[in-house]
Amino acid sequence: MTSNKELHDLIDQVAAGKIDPATAKERLLAALRAQPYGDLGFARVDHHRSVRQGFPEVILGIGKTPAQIAAIAAEIVSRGSTLLVTRAGEAAYEAVRAKVPNALYYADAGIITLRQQDVSPGHGMIIVAAAGTSDLPVAEEAALTAELMGNEVTRLYDVGVAGLHRVLGERERLDTARVIIVVAGMEGALPSVVAGLVSAPVIAVPTSIGYGASFGGIAALLGMLNSCASGVSVVNIDNGFGAASIASLINHI
Repeated sequence: MTSNKELHDLIDQVAAGKIDPATAKERLLAALRAQPYGDLGFARVDHHRSVRQGFPEVILGIGKTPAQIAAIAAEIVSRGSTLLVTRAGEAAYEAVRAKVPNALYYADAGIITLRQQDVSPGHGMIIVAAAGTSDLPVAEEAALTAELMGNEVTRLYDVGVAGLHRVLGERERLDTARVIIVVAGMEGALPSVVAGLVSAPVIAVPTSIGYGASFGGIAALLGMLNSCASGVSVVNIDNGFGAASIASLINHI
């Protein structure tokens, strides 16, 4: 019993009289007694995260060897949980695929996935808007993560403020979103523009794209933190995954 859905299914079966309360209690206690994490020595894989937070533990590929990533991935998959690895390269994918043959790799986003669990669908649409083509790796990390978390996602790419008519031409679609993730580098102006057009919350993602004085995304980060538009929140530089996680939580309320 590794997900909220399984817990809800158990409750529904008791309510429908398909399982008696005593049996349900034993099944629930057995699940709670099970070790809540898998100890691999170098990592402790949190198997109860989906019960607490609605989605299984996610593997950050940065700083881990391909062998470590593959071992953690195999542990997650062995429990029937959905796999998501972020910031993964080709070598990591090959190592994971050796243990999890059905895993998929999205090279542009650096993401490895294997969907094993159904998740509750979000109540609306998440739009991921990216200022420029150079921002797409971060935007795709956000879009793919949001989709894996059960959300309908629409992508609006290359709609930066250097050609303002491009984002203004998408006004009708922007109005359909329940949450909007806006990804931009350089001066980071796009989230302010979008937030000034819509009533939905905007999650701004600064990227490390830009010339020297962008300081690896710090200029965009500070610009977004100083947005004059209301309804803008900001995640860290290049953090498409974090933006998608927040957007998904909002979209599931």
